[in-house]
Amino acid sequence: MVLSGGLTHDFPATTACLTAELDAVGLTVEVHTDVDDALLALEGSALLVVNALRWTMTNAGVPERYRMQAGTEGASPSSGARAAFDAHLAAGGGLLAMHTAPICFDDWPEWADALGARWVWGHSQHPPLGPPVDVEVCGEHEIVDGVDGFTLVDEVYGDLEFTAAVTPLVQAAQPTDDHRVMPLLWAREHGGGRVVVDLLGHHPPSYAVEEHTEIVRRAIRWTGRA
Repeated sequence: MVLSGGLTHDFPATTACLTAELDAVGLTVEVHTDVDDALLALEGSALLVVNALRWTMTNAGVPERYRMQAGTEGASPSSGARAAFDAHLAAGGGLLAMHTAPICFDDWPEWADALGARWVWGHSQHPPLGPPVDVEVCGEHEIVDGVDGFTLVDEVYGDLEFTAAVTPLVQAAQPTDDHRVMPLLWAREHGGGRVVVDLLGHHPPSYAVEEHTEIVRRAIRWTGRA
């Protein structure tokens, strides 16, 4: 089950990249752009992939350019959808949370608890998309074992608020004067299910890098138990 869509990103294009990897693993893919439709359809699914930017757009610190669109673009999962997500994890289902997923569902604390991190407006940040970034494989896990470091053009998210202790598997220095190193990918178990957060994947060129594609494919297998 894939939840796709939102502002400021070409989600149809990146979801097509993810769909190709899901197909390669042998999973049948169903894509939804409505939050409740995706979550309420989870029963029996091996994996939920969130490649979306959907949040209330009214929380503290949100820029006015987003607040103005909250009436049409804002989203908050219903209580039934939230319960369906919990049931999905409890049944051993997986979650692959891509790129903007920590920004999603700001009024749902359990979402951040599942990911292990949340975006905080006014604190979390990323430098503009620019020169290629050198990415380091820094942890031990079957998702990254034997994968070399790589270079790609992508956004390096930083200063997320962590709701749990996570062990970075991939990290990179932000292309800024201070070159602070930020975790970009981690894997964890939560609520009975497996969760991978991959903060890369802003645009299709990120999925064209062989090493990143291999990591995504392994993350699909691990979270989906495929």
